[in-house]
Amino acid sequence: MSAIVLASASPRRRELLERIGLSDFQIRVPDTDESFPDSLTPPEVVEFISRKKAQAADCAETEIVIAADTMVFLDGQRLGKPHDETHALEMLTALQGRRHTVSTGVTVRQGSRLLTESETTAVFFRAAAEDELRRYIRTGEPMDKAGAYGVQGRGALLVERLEGDFFNVMGLPVLRLARMLREFGVNLF
Repeated sequence: MSAIVLASASPRRRELLERIGLSDFQIRVPDTDESFPDSLTPPEVVEFISRKKAQAADCAETEIVIAADTMVFLDGQRLGKPHDETHALEMLTALQGRRHTVSTGVTVRQGSRLLTESETTAVFFRAAAEDELRRYIRTGEPMDKAGAYGVQGRGALLVERLEGDFFNVMGLPVLRLARMLREFGVNLF
């Protein structure tokens, strides 16, 4: 099997790769400009950026690169990582009691061969009191996460339900990735 490179610093992506049986991979984080054309839809945005990351990764022709980009969207507007606790509260307040989407673009590259796809999951937050949101923010968990929550941690207490891939909300749609890797001769079973 060809060597695999994860072009991401995300501990959640690293953990998810290990969960699906990929334990022998290297991490190489490319320096990538994450700007994108304004005309793109949410799935197109994350596909565009994941492709940029995969192409920027410094890898040998034989290595298989996995790159991903995950974004949270509310009413078509991107919610990034919060700048501070006030910003986190604004985001969580906007999300509570509402539906939003999480889109992840995934690119697998080997040499000049490139495959890019995306996954979108609908997330429904329950209504939450401001004091609950403030207590959650004080845990520190929201501060390095798009949309100011982590579904794999205490943020799960804010999520009423999901429609789609749970792992996508964590940052890597593992079933889609497994199907993509098969195209490159990597069978995880």
